[in-house]
Amino acid sequence: MSAVGDRSPTLQKYISRDMVLDIRLLTVQDYHRMAEARIFHPGERVELIAGQIIQMSAKGTAHESAITRADRLLRERLGDKVLLRLQSPIQLNDYSEPELDIAVVMPNLLDYDDHHPTPSEVFLIIEVADTSYRYDREVKAPMYAIAGIIDYLVLDVTQRKLHVYRLPTSAGYQSEMILSEELTISPLAFPECVITVGEMLRPKG
Repeated sequence: MSAVGDRSPTLQKYISRDMVLDIRLLTVQDYHRMAEARIFHPGERVELIAGQIIQMSAKGTAHESAITRADRLLRERLGDKVLLRLQSPIQLNDYSEPELDIAVVMPNLLDYDDHHPTPSEVFLIIEVADTSYRYDREVKAPMYAIAGIIDYLVLDVTQRKLHVYRLPTSAGYQSEMILSEELTISPLAFPECVITVGEMLRPKG
Protein backbone atom coordinates (compact mmCIF):
# COMPACT_ATOMS: atom_id res chain seq x y z
CA MET A 1 0.00 0.00 0.00
CA SER A 2 1.41 3.37 -0.97
CA ALA A 3 1.76 5.49 2.15
CA VAL A 4 3.07 8.78 0.82
CA GLY A 5 0.36 10.66 2.71
CA ASP A 6 1.03 8.72 5.92
CA ARG A 7 4.76 9.31 6.33
CA SER A 8 5.95 9.35 9.91
CA PRO A 9 7.89 12.40 11.16
CA THR A 10 10.99 10.21 11.42
CA LEU A 11 10.88 9.20 7.76
CA GLN A 12 9.74 12.55 6.42
CA LYS A 13 13.16 14.22 6.44
CA TYR A 14 14.71 11.33 4.46
CA ILE A 15 12.05 11.06 1.74
CA SER A 16 12.20 13.37 -1.27
CA ARG A 17 9.02 14.74 -2.82
CA ASP A 18 9.22 12.43 -5.83
CA MET A 19 10.00 9.27 -3.84
CA VAL A 20 7.22 6.74 -3.20
CA LEU A 21 7.65 4.04 -0.58
CA ASP A 22 5.43 1.06 0.08
CA ILE A 23 5.15 0.88 3.85
CA ARG A 24 3.99 -2.35 5.47
CA LEU A 25 1.15 -1.34 7.77
CA LEU A 26 0.37 -3.48 10.80
CA THR A 27 -3.10 -4.94 11.23
CA VAL A 28 -4.84 -5.32 14.56
CA GLN A 29 -4.10 -9.04 14.34
CA ASP A 30 -0.38 -8.33 13.82
CA TYR A 31 -0.45 -5.98 16.78
CA HIS A 32 -2.08 -8.57 19.04
CA ARG A 33 0.47 -11.20 18.01
CA MET A 34 3.29 -8.80 18.88
CA ALA A 35 1.77 -8.24 22.32
CA GLU A 36 1.33 -11.99 22.86
CA ALA A 37 4.98 -12.51 21.88
CA ARG A 38 5.96 -9.88 24.48
CA ILE A 39 7.73 -7.70 21.94
CA PHE A 40 6.76 -4.60 23.89
CA HIS A 41 8.61 -3.80 27.11
CA PRO A 42 6.69 -4.43 30.36
CA GLY A 43 4.73 -1.33 31.24
CA GLU A 44 5.27 0.23 27.80
CA ARG A 45 2.18 2.18 26.70
CA VAL A 46 1.53 1.99 22.97
CA GLU A 47 -1.45 2.05 20.63
CA LEU A 48 -2.06 1.10 17.00
CA ILE A 49 -3.02 4.08 14.83
CA ALA A 50 -3.46 3.74 11.05
CA GLY A 51 -1.28 0.64 10.95
CA GLN A 52 1.58 2.17 12.97
CA ILE A 53 2.58 1.71 16.61
CA ILE A 54 2.49 4.99 18.52
CA GLN A 55 4.22 5.55 21.85
CA MET A 56 1.77 7.13 24.27
CA SER A 57 2.73 10.09 26.43
CA ALA A 58 3.12 9.84 30.20
CA LYS A 59 0.09 10.69 32.34
CA GLY A 60 0.35 13.57 34.78
CA THR A 61 -1.55 13.92 38.05
CA ALA A 62 -4.09 16.39 36.62
CA HIS A 63 -4.77 13.92 33.82
CA GLU A 64 -5.29 10.99 36.16
CA SER A 65 -7.47 12.92 38.61
CA ALA A 66 -9.71 14.11 35.74
CA ILE A 67 -10.22 10.52 34.61
CA THR A 68 -11.13 9.53 38.18
CA ARG A 69 -13.64 12.38 38.51
CA ALA A 70 -15.27 11.79 35.13
CA ASP A 71 -15.49 8.06 35.83
CA ARG A 72 -17.17 8.67 39.19
CA LEU A 73 -19.67 11.16 37.73
CA LEU A 74 -20.65 8.86 34.87
CA ARG A 75 -21.05 5.86 37.18
CA GLU A 76 -23.23 7.85 39.58
CA ARG A 77 -25.48 9.22 36.85
CA LEU A 78 -25.66 6.37 34.34
CA GLY A 79 -25.36 3.33 36.60
CA ASP A 80 -25.82 0.02 34.81
CA LYS A 81 -27.11 1.62 31.61
CA VAL A 82 -23.54 1.57 30.34
CA LEU A 83 -20.17 -0.09 30.81
CA LEU A 84 -17.24 2.24 31.48
CA ARG A 85 -13.81 1.22 30.23
CA LEU A 86 -10.82 3.22 31.45
CA GLN A 87 -7.56 3.44 29.49
CA SER A 88 -8.63 0.45 27.43
CA PRO A 89 -8.69 -0.08 23.65
CA ILE A 90 -11.47 -0.06 21.11
CA GLN A 91 -11.09 -1.42 17.59
CA LEU A 92 -11.98 1.21 14.99
CA ASN A 93 -11.07 -0.88 11.94
CA ASP A 94 -8.48 -3.44 10.81
CA TYR A 95 -5.59 -0.99 11.29
CA SER A 96 -6.45 1.13 14.32
CA GLU A 97 -6.89 0.13 17.94
CA PRO A 98 -6.43 3.25 20.06
CA GLU A 99 -6.37 3.22 23.85
CA LEU A 100 -8.88 5.65 25.28
CA ASP A 101 -8.98 7.43 28.60
CA ILE A 102 -12.71 6.72 28.97
CA ALA A 103 -15.03 4.78 26.68
CA VAL A 104 -18.73 4.63 27.49
CA VAL A 105 -19.96 1.49 25.77
CA MET A 106 -22.92 -0.86 25.61
CA PRO A 107 -23.15 -3.01 28.74
CA ASN A 108 -23.05 -6.78 29.03
CA LEU A 109 -22.01 -8.36 25.69
CA LEU A 110 -20.15 -10.82 27.92
CA ASP A 111 -17.99 -7.89 29.08
CA TYR A 112 -16.20 -7.94 25.71
CA ASP A 113 -14.55 -11.26 26.40
CA ASP A 114 -13.91 -12.03 22.73
CA HIS A 115 -13.38 -8.56 21.22
CA HIS A 116 -12.73 -4.95 22.04
CA PRO A 117 -15.69 -2.59 21.54
CA THR A 118 -16.26 -1.40 17.98
CA PRO A 119 -17.76 1.98 16.95
CA SER A 120 -21.34 0.68 16.84
CA GLU A 121 -20.98 -0.35 20.50
CA VAL A 122 -19.58 3.00 21.69
CA PHE A 123 -21.82 5.74 23.11
CA LEU A 124 -19.12 8.24 24.02
CA ILE A 125 -15.34 8.68 24.05
CA ILE A 126 -13.55 11.04 26.43
CA GLU A 127 -9.87 11.85 26.06
CA VAL A 128 -8.22 13.88 28.83
CA ALA A 129 -5.59 16.18 27.36
CA ASP A 130 -2.58 17.86 28.90
CA THR A 131 0.54 17.17 26.84
CA SER A 132 -1.57 15.16 24.34
CA TYR A 133 -3.85 18.10 23.42
CA ARG A 134 -2.80 18.44 19.73
CA TYR A 135 -2.69 14.68 19.21
CA ASP A 136 -6.20 14.18 20.64
CA ARG A 137 -7.61 16.98 18.45
CA GLU A 138 -5.61 16.73 15.22
CA VAL A 139 -4.99 12.97 14.94
CA LYS A 140 -7.66 11.22 16.98
CA ALA A 141 -10.63 13.46 16.19
CA PRO A 142 -10.50 12.87 12.39
CA MET A 143 -9.90 9.17 12.97
CA TYR A 144 -12.90 8.86 15.30
CA ALA A 145 -15.08 10.83 12.88
CA ILE A 146 -14.23 8.54 9.96
CA ALA A 147 -15.02 5.52 12.16
CA GLY A 148 -18.44 7.00 13.00
CA ILE A 149 -17.96 7.75 16.70
CA ILE A 150 -20.98 9.98 17.32
CA ASP A 151 -19.84 11.73 20.51
CA TYR A 152 -16.20 12.65 21.24
CA LEU A 153 -15.04 14.88 24.09
CA VAL A 154 -11.55 16.26 24.73
CA LEU A 155 -11.15 17.60 28.27
CA ASP A 156 -8.30 20.12 28.28
CA VAL A 157 -7.12 20.12 31.89
CA THR A 158 -4.60 22.92 31.25
CA GLN A 159 -7.02 25.46 29.77
CA ARG A 160 -9.96 24.03 31.77
CA LYS A 161 -12.16 23.68 28.69
CA LEU A 162 -14.10 20.88 27.05
CA HIS A 163 -14.01 20.35 23.27
CA VAL A 164 -17.16 18.62 22.02
CA TYR A 165 -17.07 16.86 18.63
CA ARG A 166 -20.27 15.62 16.99
CA LEU A 167 -21.79 14.89 13.57
CA PRO A 168 -19.07 12.60 12.23
CA THR A 169 -18.41 12.36 8.49
CA SER A 170 -15.63 10.97 6.32
CA ALA A 171 -14.24 14.52 6.19
CA GLY A 172 -14.17 14.90 9.97
CA TYR A 173 -16.59 16.16 12.61
CA GLN A 174 -19.01 18.78 11.33
CA SER A 175 -19.71 20.19 14.80
CA GLU A 176 -17.14 21.37 17.34
CA MET A 177 -18.05 23.31 20.47
CA ILE A 178 -15.72 24.58 23.17
CA LEU A 179 -17.28 24.77 26.63
CA SER A 180 -15.86 26.65 29.59
CA GLU A 181 -15.89 25.03 33.00
CA GLU A 182 -19.15 26.59 34.24
CA LEU A 183 -21.17 25.14 31.35
CA THR A 184 -22.85 21.74 31.22
CA ILE A 185 -22.70 18.79 28.84
CA SER A 186 -24.88 15.71 28.31
CA PRO A 187 -23.93 12.65 26.26
CA LEU A 188 -25.99 12.45 23.08
CA ALA A 189 -27.19 8.99 24.02
CA PHE A 190 -28.19 10.05 27.54
CA PRO A 191 -29.54 13.63 27.57
CA GLU A 192 -30.76 13.17 31.15
CA CYS A 193 -27.13 12.84 32.33
CA VAL A 194 -26.04 16.44 32.92
CA ILE A 195 -22.45 17.15 33.96
CA THR A 196 -20.85 20.52 34.61
CA VAL A 197 -17.44 20.70 32.92
CA GLY A 198 -15.82 21.94 36.12
CA GLU A 199 -16.94 18.80 37.97
CA MET A 200 -14.38 16.83 35.94
CA LEU A 201 -11.54 19.21 36.82
CA ARG A 202 -9.61 19.60 40.03
CA PRO A 203 -10.74 22.57 42.15
CA LYS A 204 -9.02 25.87 41.52
CA GLY A 205 -6.37 26.90 44.00
